[in-house]
Amino acid sequence: MNRNATFQPQPIRITTWTPRESHTLLHWEAEKLEVAVSEAVNTVSKLLSVMRVPGRLLLSRDINKYCRFIWRNSSTANFNRCGRANDSYQSERCLGVTPLFACVCICVCFCLCLCLPQSGILAYSAHCQTDSDGRPVAGVMVICRDLLSKEGFSNEHMVQTVIHELFHVLGFSKELFSFWRDCSLSSQMAVGSCSYGQVTNTDETGQKRLYTPGVIKALQAHFNTTHTEMGAPLENQDAGSHGVSSHWEARVLQGSIMTALLVEPSLVQIDPITLSALQDTGWYSVNLGRAQSLMWGENEGALFGSLTTCHKPSAFFCMGSELGCHYLHLHKGACQSDQYLDGCRIYKPLANASECWKEENSRGSSVEEWSGEIFYTDSRCFFSSLVRKDHSSHSVSVAGRCYRHRCTGRNRYQIQVVGSEWLDCPAGKSIQVYGYRGTIFCPDKRLCYYYSVVPPTSTPKPLPSTPHPSIHPSSVHSLIQRPLTSQHSLNFGQTPPFSASADCAGIAMVTVLSISAVLCLLATAMAFYRKCCSVRVRVHAVVEVPYML
Repeated sequence: MNRNATFQPQPIRITTWTPRESHTLLHWEAEKLEVAVSEAVNTVSKLLSVMRVPGRLLLSRDINKYCRFIWRNSSTANFNRCGRANDSYQSERCLGVTPLFACVCICVCFCLCLCLPQSGILAYSAHCQTDSDGRPVAGVMVICRDLLSKEGFSNEHMVQTVIHELFHVLGFSKELFSFWRDCSLSSQMAVGSCSYGQVTNTDETGQKRLYTPGVIKALQAHFNTTHTEMGAPLENQDAGSHGVSSHWEARVLQGSIMTALLVEPSLVQIDPITLSALQDTGWYSVNLGRAQSLMWGENEGALFGSLTTCHKPSAFFCMGSELGCHYLHLHKGACQSDQYLDGCRIYKPLANASECWKEENSRGSSVEEWSGEIFYTDSRCFFSSLVRKDHSSHSVSVAGRCYRHRCTGRNRYQIQVVGSEWLDCPAGKSIQVYGYRGTIFCPDKRLCYYYSVVPPTSTPKPLPSTPHPSIHPSSVHSLIQRPLTSQHSLNFGQTPPFSASADCAGIAMVTVLSISAVLCLLATAMAFYRKCCSVRVRVHAVVEVPYML
């Protein structure tokens, strides 16, 4: 498809559609869904721009299914059109499953065994059709109804889940990696001819990694390394038969929006590495200036998160099962592992009253009294061994405690405990408090350092307000040499094989996503089953079961 090089990328337009099968939702459930999807789409539209296609976008369907007879005479005006409709044609099914259990789909039917409460699955998605450049132009997202109806519903969590699945549909998927485009030469962009290559490879430890120019550059900046083969590791615990996952490795990129385990929204970022990956698809111009800071592993070097280093205590990993602070210091935490950490242990938020910033977590307990804890909107978690001098215990072990803090500069702050004045707490050092035995440890580059690390509010965590000029894909791809194998994809002059396997029904739509992505919204008109089901593009976010103290 030709693109005029003089055209400027425009913010992506995503139109969503909820099928009539979802109308059995309660009114308040439908409202929650609409609000969250709208916020998620708005966020993604501020991040991604595309070269729009003039005219209308026509999505194809399998003529052999909806037609009983087809005109085969190429000399006639009706060549390859229906001679007679198939009376037994009954529309299409999505993701190849007959509805069994309650869930709600942004597109298509009503729901699936994958949404059973015990599965822990929040949502899953798939792209449905691609254009001649391999770019997704239609997709399906299924949101499990339990996410809407359960007690403690969080709009921020819902928005985060939808963004996660949108990124999958738009290109961050193992089924689409092989179609990513290296348009590093502007002359190639002008004629719509870009090179293709294998973007995933296995490193010397057996870890699958994603190697693209922007991703490598973002990783080098984040981990402060010049390692030239610093590919982004893909999750090894949910990898498919070919060993490739659609999620980042949790040990290395904890807190990214594209890890497999989505936790509380305040602990998750739309990070520069994920946005660089979307830039490297070759399909989007990404506003990298809107990336949210990822604190996990920053400046820790190329080996951070590897199985050879994660079992040693550090600012990010822990040993045993002691209590401490989550690395963002918004929560108290317990040293734990999970199914994605390969035995490595980190401080995970407690389930009961771990949020230091919630005043209601103050219980007036004896522990709060002798440790000087304060639960307040500006309170954060500190490693502390404080105990009041008039308490019977002469010393206590170090644990996570909640104290107030206020910023006096970048990486500079003061703290306050019960009965004390505001005290300077030099980052990276420890202090003592009058009237208490023990010490408080002042974290370095954790507090008053990142604008985006804030407690949840009634509104979504904002993206950076200062816009960054949109960068065209061709400019980023030339920044660094890509260390790929010499194997190249097959002929992509034709429609990529996967789009043929995902036969979406023919619906003429106004160009809602331009060349980019119609988030399906093809509805019951998708013949997705036979072939889409065979490739199983079911990428999903799993909710984390919190630690009970």
